[in-house]
Amino acid sequence: MSARLRVGVLGASGSWHTRGLLAALTARGHEVLAIPATRLRSEVDEHGELRVLGPAGAVLSGLDLMIVRGLPRGSLEQVIFRMDALHVLAEQGVRCVNGPRAIERTIDKSWAGAVLAHAGVPTPPTVVCERYDDAMLAFERLGGDIVVKPLFGAMGNGIVRVEDRDLAHRVFRALELERTVYYVQRTIAPAGRRDVRVLVLAGEVAGAMLRESDSWRANIARGARPRAVVPSDAERGVAVTAAAALEADVAGVDLLVSPDGEIVVVDVNGIPGWQALQSVCAEDLTARVLRTCEALVTAWPRRPL
Repeated sequence: MSARLRVGVLGASGSWHTRGLLAALTARGHEVLAIPATRLRSEVDEHGELRVLGPAGAVLSGLDLMIVRGLPRGSLEQVIFRMDALHVLAEQGVRCVNGPRAIERTIDKSWAGAVLAHAGVPTPPTVVCERYDDAMLAFERLGGDIVVKPLFGAMGNGIVRVEDRDLAHRVFRALELERTVYYVQRTIAPAGRRDVRVLVLAGEVAGAMLRESDSWRANIARGARPRAVVPSDAERGVAVTAAAALEADVAGVDLLVSPDGEIVVVDVNGIPGWQALQSVCAEDLTARVLRTCEALVTAWPRRPL
């Protein structure tokens, strides 16, 4: 058991993960504060002192640890403000898991893809652009079978597979009306491939599962079925490298493995869930996550308040 910590859990208090974390933290003797993301407040007083506050005016710079479990959708200003608050807390010495830099990288598919490519992590061929003509050219260059994804998104929402030029035209024209960015990837053929989610905690693989689906996409939120799997050494290595490149202490790394063993990373989630993985895993993953967080706090060079 680690020393008693002051811990904030940022996210919806009714979620499976947050409820489990709050209960486990309390059982481990820590002082716990549940913090909805919409209740963050930043102040600079007449003496120039900067403070980030939570519910009931709690001064969050006094926390030892902030576990980020949810950042809800909002306007651009709302999202930026929440990230600003996390940056301030990190600068004031609060160990955030994940830290704001990792969250910013993993939530933005374009930036994440660039970081992974720079680190030599294999990913599907991808084009990111703003013009309709460039998107149509990407459709051709990527072989006429593509996946179009929102730049920010999770759980398979908003993803479309396009295998026809006329359909590509309609999809891209519709997105053009929304003034969106086109994020276009070559489809990894679903026949025979394995879809693997790997949970990485502080550079170690804590568990993995296959996600089996009758569809070309295999998100648990869209009906995929979890099955326990022991990842190969190569799969473990790619997952750990991807998490490290994005500076994520806690990461859900999604791998596609072709029949010939080729591995590509299709996503890294910086606020990953483990409820489905827990259903096929004997170890208490919530406890494992908390032990990881406690160790990260111990190693954190906290700055004076």
